[in-house]
Amino acid sequence: VGYGMMVVSTYIGIYYNVVICISFYYFFQSMTHLLPWTYCNNPWNTPDCSGVFSSNFTTRLANVSTSLVEGVTEVVNRTKRTSPSEEYWKHYVLNISDGIGNFGEVRLPILGCLALSWFVVFLCLIRGVKSSGKVVYFTATFPYVVLTILFIRGITLEGAVNGIKYYLTPQWHKVLDAKVWGDAASQIFYSLGCAWGGLITMASYNKFHNNCFRDSIIISITNCATSVYAGFVIFSILGFMAHNLNVPVSEVADHGPGLAFVAYPEALTLLPISPLWSLLFFFMLILLGLGTQFCLLETLVTAVVDEIGTDWIIRNKTVVTLSVAVIGFLLGVPLTTRAGIYWLLLMDNYAASFSLVIISCIMCVCVMYVYGHKQYFKDVEMMLGFPPPLFFKVCWRFISPVIIS
Repeated sequence: VGYGMMVVSTYIGIYYNVVICISFYYFFQSMTHLLPWTYCNNPWNTPDCSGVFSSNFTTRLANVSTSLVEGVTEVVNRTKRTSPSEEYWKHYVLNISDGIGNFGEVRLPILGCLALSWFVVFLCLIRGVKSSGKVVYFTATFPYVVLTILFIRGITLEGAVNGIKYYLTPQWHKVLDAKVWGDAASQIFYSLGCAWGGLITMASYNKFHNNCFRDSIIISITNCATSVYAGFVIFSILGFMAHNLNVPVSEVADHGPGLAFVAYPEALTLLPISPLWSLLFFFMLILLGLGTQFCLLETLVTAVVDEIGTDWIIRNKTVVTLSVAVIGFLLGVPLTTRAGIYWLLLMDNYAASFSLVIISCIMCVCVMYVYGHKQYFKDVEMMLGFPPPLFFKVCWRFISPVIIS
């Protein structure tokens, strides 16, 4: 189980930093008076590109008091046309190849941002949890400030209500779809960090009698509440975008990288002072990504140090951290090629989906039926000072293994 968690953390750590580096790239590209994915008059655009704004929009850009919606000149037919943000993502940022086997050249700007991402992660972990713990106070709290700013801006936009209605309206016909439940299980395991090893690693630095029962409740509720809150932020902006394009919200909603680097950036171009909102959005993505990456890298470093356990390794943990960061950077280089996005999605699909569920199921069975539930309950009571509630005992022994399997 421990080795499985380490392998999963290694896989996720390799490609997750590539996502962070792309966020860095978009963040730097947002430092301009006009976002580069606003128009279709760039060298990388194709004849199929259909821009949201008219060609003479730039002449009115200085007058920020007028609504940018007035620049809308056409309805985008998404079945035949592509947006500037999509072409910017595919043809400029990724310069994507025609298949997973055609690697092509390394995208040097992305490679540079990848090096920056690993360097930042290493600096924040240079003294282990002592340094990362201080940084996390910022990376874990400031995104809520940005989310709130984007939420307030989003709900004041025309069409935001439609986006939120779409977000809150359940599709009952999918309740019996096994794939939906499987995706939901994978997502909650991914979101909570179950079976990554990070929770166990970080918990090992707590005091022995720390109230882990209270912490688990707080983390679970906060995580789910944050996900719901972020949904309001995203879909309020997407509703505004759908309103201006005169299309259903379902046609502008996307998932995965398409949401973060295509749909949402395109929606930001419709806002006044769009570079500012873009900077805030991608800065938030960077902070959220770094917070996760700290945990992943610390898990790998701790596993190496504890497994080898020599005096030299223990004294030179910084060298181990640097080595893991360098190896992670080198393993991530293929993901910065023109075919890198194919491999990134492949790794994400297999490393961070049902593998987490399988490892969690095995761990649950091993703890309850190999180590023994009586001994485990006794250990928990010794740590907490009180026995775990009956509900949790039943869940750990019976309900959780059955549901997971």
